[in-house]
Amino acid sequence: MKTENNFGRLLTLLFLTLFICVGLYWLPDRIFGQKIKKVDLFSDIRQKPEPLSLDSFLVQLEQADTLIIDSVTIRDSIIQAGIMDSMVLVVRDSLYHALYALQGGDSSGTRIEDYSVGRIGLKRFFDALNQSRSMDRPVRIAFMGDSFIEGDIIVADFRETMQKEFGGHGVGFVPLSSVASQFRPTIDQKAKGWERHSVLSDKEFSYVLSGMLFEAVEEEVSVSFKTVDRYPSLKEVSSLKFLYQYDKEVEMKLTYNGSEDTLHSFLPSAQQVGQYVLEDRITEGTLTLTGATGLRALGIALEDDQGVIVDNFSLRGNSGLLLMHLDSAQCRSFQEIRPYDLIVLQYGLNIVYEEMLQYGWYRKRMVEVVRHVRNCFPDTDILMLGVSDRSYQYEGEFLTMPAVLALLHAQRQAAKQVGVPFWNVFGAMGGENSMVEFVEKNWASKDYTHLSFRGGREIAKALFEALKLEKEFYDEAADAD
Repeated sequence: MKTENNFGRLLTLLFLTLFICVGLYWLPDRIFGQKIKKVDLFSDIRQKPEPLSLDSFLVQLEQADTLIIDSVTIRDSIIQAGIMDSMVLVVRDSLYHALYALQGGDSSGTRIEDYSVGRIGLKRFFDALNQSRSMDRPVRIAFMGDSFIEGDIIVADFRETMQKEFGGHGVGFVPLSSVASQFRPTIDQKAKGWERHSVLSDKEFSYVLSGMLFEAVEEEVSVSFKTVDRYPSLKEVSSLKFLYQYDKEVEMKLTYNGSEDTLHSFLPSAQQVGQYVLEDRITEGTLTLTGATGLRALGIALEDDQGVIVDNFSLRGNSGLLLMHLDSAQCRSFQEIRPYDLIVLQYGLNIVYEEMLQYGWYRKRMVEVVRHVRNCFPDTDILMLGVSDRSYQYEGEFLTMPAVLALLHAQRQAAKQVGVPFWNVFGAMGGENSMVEFVEKNWASKDYTHLSFRGGREIAKALFEALKLEKEFYDEAADAD
C-alpha cells in the first residue's frame, strides 16, 4: 500500500500562513473607528521612528500668543452696552497685567486666563455669586462636555464644593435617561415609554443645552427619581421641575416621598419650553403622564431655589462643534425659565489622535461655536476648558500625545480670539505624562483617557480654587473701580 506524501501540502500551508502574518502588517490603523495593534513579525529588526518631542509644543504654549484680536471693537461694544466705561476697562487691564505679568498662557492650571477686554469675562457670574444669598433664584452653572464628565465625574465634586461655599442643594437638571444613568451616583432614576433623540444622530428636532430630547411613544409614560446621600447637598431638595414641549394639555399624576396620596394636575400647553414646578420637601417620586403620545420632554430638575445649582450636560462623542446646532429661539425660551450665569465648555478628547497635529481648523470652528452660544445665551458668561492629558503607548511605555498640546494651543487661541476666559486642565493635572500618574493612583481608567471619580475630585478642586482666585481679583478690582 502506497503512503501519500503530505510534505508539499505542509509546505504550502506554512508559506500561506507566513504570507498572511506578513500581510497583517498592512492592515489599516483603525477598523470600524477602533484603533488596532500593529502586527509586525520584523519588529525586532525594523528601525522604529523616535517618539515626537513635546519640547516645541511646550514652548509654543509658554510663549505669548501672536494671534491678532480686534480689541478696540470689543472694547467699544462693552462701553456702548453700558457695562463699563473706558477708564474702568483700562484700570482693570493694568491691574491684571501687574498681578500676573501676563506674557503667555498659564502652564500650571492654577488660575483662569481671562482674555476678555477689561478682564470682565466672568463679571456676571461673580456678581451673581456675590448676591446669591439675596437673589430670588439660584445661581446656575451649565457644565457642557463629553464623556470626560459623564456620570457626573468632576461635576459632582465641583457642585458639592460650590454648594458648600455658596449654599444650595440638589443635582439640578437631569435628562430623562442617558447612557450614564446606570452608573451616575448622584441620582437614581428610571423612565418608561420614551424614545430618545440626540443631536449626535438626529438633526430633525430643535435642541437646547442637553442636546437630547425625549418623545413619548406610548399613551402613558412615566419618570421615577430618588435622591441619594453620597453627597450631603443631594439628599433633599425643595423643588421638582419637569421641563417639556407640547401644544396640548396632558393629564399628570405625581406621587412623592412615599405618600399614598396622588397629586392630580394638567400640564399646560407650551409651544416653546415649559415647566411644571412642585415646591415641597422632596426625596423621591414618580411622575405619570396619560394621553401623552407626541409630548417631548427635556428632563427633570431637583434643586433648591437659592444658592448654586450645577447642571451636567454631558454628551458622549460630542467634540463641541455640535453646539452649532443649538436652536437659538428654544435656548432663549429655556433661559427665560432656567437662567444661567455661567456656561462651562469642556471638549476636545474626541478629536485627539496621534497622527493629527494641526488644529487650526478646530480653532476656527470653536470660535463660531462660542459666538453661537453667546447668541443663544446673551446674558451668560462662558468659560472654556482646555483638553486634559491623554497618553499613547510607545514601545510599552505610556507618554503624553503631542496632539494634546497641539489641541490645547488651538483651544487657547480660540478663547483669546473670541475673548472668553480659559482654564488649562492639562496643567491642572500636572502637565506632561500626568495621566500616567493618575492611572497609577487609580485616579483614571486604564484607557489613559478618562478619569475616575477620585481623579475627578482632584480636577474639581483645582477648578474651584482657580475660580476662587479669579473672583478675589475681580472683587479687588471692583473695589478699586
